[in-house]
Amino acid sequence: MKKLLAGLLTACMAISLTACSSGGGTDASAESDTGEPTELVIFAAASLTETLEQIAEDYKKVAPDVTLTFNFDSSGTLKTQIQEGADCDVFISAAQKQMDQLDAAADPSVNTEGLDFVQSDSRLNLLENKVTLAVPEGNPKGIDSFDSLAAHLQAGDILLAMGYSDVPVGQYTQKILTFYGLDEAALASAGCLTYGTNVKEVTTQVREGSVDAGIIYATDAFSDGLTVVDEATADMCGQVIYPAAVLKTSAHPEQAQAFLDYLSTDEAMTVFESVGFSPVS
Repeated sequence: MKKLLAGLLTACMAISLTACSSGGGTDASAESDTGEPTELVIFAAASLTETLEQIAEDYKKVAPDVTLTFNFDSSGTLKTQIQEGADCDVFISAAQKQMDQLDAAADPSVNTEGLDFVQSDSRLNLLENKVTLAVPEGNPKGIDSFDSLAAHLQAGDILLAMGYSDVPVGQYTQKILTFYGLDEAALASAGCLTYGTNVKEVTTQVREGSVDAGIIYATDAFSDGLTVVDEATADMCGQVIYPAAVLKTSAHPEQAQAFLDYLSTDEAMTVFESVGFSPVS
């Protein structure tokens, strides 16, 4: 009888252990298959504000467990914030320079500090924009082209809004001024220039009519319903390319890469193109 009871006890213990082991394995599998809420922090050039906010709504259908939090500002300001340790998963710049300054794989003459924030194999040229000359309602000074703008600046009879030198749209503007042989410092001293810390500030000055013209992106002119009188050529300021990349400091690199991949899909590109962006040619 004792042997029988001992045998039954041993059998019960074996069954119990098997059940626990099996149950534990099922729970672990269920956890790994369940998408957990994730917040991705996206640093993006201010000119992407409207499009990325729309894309964020669309992305909820693709990745309902992912929340996108945006920080929109000038690319130079965003680069500095990343360098100083701000949380960021994906960086989208309005120019190559600011991305290169954070990329160890970039030319050392640009990445002069040897910074290593960019996951280089994730980096891509996402979009192309255009630099345009916009005027306020009514175009009181009758500016109808960059040639006309240059003539007025030489005469010193207009006020032009442009971005600061650490802002990509300001850097493109500086190239345009150089193309026409204009001295920025002299123009500023003569009271012909006013500045914005990002393209949105320049756009606002044009919209409010506080300046006679402003050099902004085609997309910002479209979003604000501004009148564009001319478009800069590549000879004037080069191509306006927006690079994007996952950062090495990302807390969620897989989800960050998935979002970056989504930005290149036809669905996302349709949103970008609706305001004037285009795929990089």
